[in-house]
Amino acid sequence: MTITVEQPGAAARLTPTFDGGALAAELDGVRQHAWQRQRIYGGQIGRASQVDWTCLALRSPGGDGARTDPGGPGPEDFADTPWSARTPRAREVLRSIPAPLRAVRYMALGPGTRSHRHFDMKYGPAWGVARLHVPLTTNPGAVLHLDGEEHRWQPGEFWFGDFSRDHLVANEGTEPRVHLVIDCLVVPELAELFPGAWRDFLLGGGAVLNRPATPLPGTPGEWECSFEVPETFTDWEEPDGAFLDPAVPRRRAAVQEKDGQLLLTYEGAAPIRLIHIEDGEFRYAGWSEERTVQLRRGGGGVVLRSRVGSTVRCLALPENHDPR
Repeated sequence: MTITVEQPGAAARLTPTFDGGALAAELDGVRQHAWQRQRIYGGQIGRASQVDWTCLALRSPGGDGARTDPGGPGPEDFADTPWSARTPRAREVLRSIPAPLRAVRYMALGPGTRSHRHFDMKYGPAWGVARLHVPLTTNPGAVLHLDGEEHRWQPGEFWFGDFSRDHLVANEGTEPRVHLVIDCLVVPELAELFPGAWRDFLLGGGAVLNRPATPLPGTPGEWECSFEVPETFTDWEEPDGAFLDPAVPRRRAAVQEKDGQLLLTYEGAAPIRLIHIEDGEFRYAGWSEERTVQLRRGGGGVVLRSRVGSTVRCLALPENHDPR
């Protein structure tokens, strides 16, 4: 993995600071609802946490208030859930973030709970994603171990953590530790919330900087096509650049129009909505520009791209017959 500047650590305190007491008080209005164990996501909703680690979603894929996973590439982009309307102070925090928001969740770590050591694949700036935290309630026994360092973030503070690195959370206190956890896409404007060395890293090649969506030229039907794609490219957690190996088996992919939207379907997998960036290049709904597909109308073929920081890997593919 090639990055032009060195990442200055695994965490950074951001600006501004929020009213932690007011945000915590707002929790009372939604704590009467039974929060659910957080779930993982790997192309589909996965298993629930085995420890007392519960969530309430303010934003989720399709605005589903029952989702507790962080989401990922799929047929729907992120939207506010009904719980968002009941948390106006949290919405103020979200409006202050100059970046497209993905999943937003209250996450509560119960007393006496300790997670296992893990890392969240591709949840870091090098892949165009940032995970931000605003602590709401904590205690001296609540600690985050991130990349070999201990952190005890306090209510109202605003933090970024690179959770693609090794980490665990523990709460040895007697009260839940609750954070507002915000996933967003990395864009140049987001860098202004970071301290100087981090701004240099994000803007100097260390991060995938996501471009805004733009209207699709022509009609959706003009972009329909099919092609053969390396099967590792269909796995959004695949090792960086693995799809370039010519020995990787291929599977059929098709781009088709449905209800005015373009859907990409890989053989044997659920459809993914395509979001146009520019010049026929699309990212996946629910994901960053870590992975894009560029379509060329009129039988001009397809270009697959994956990005890590400023490194871009490309694979050109011929187009097959009409997908229908």
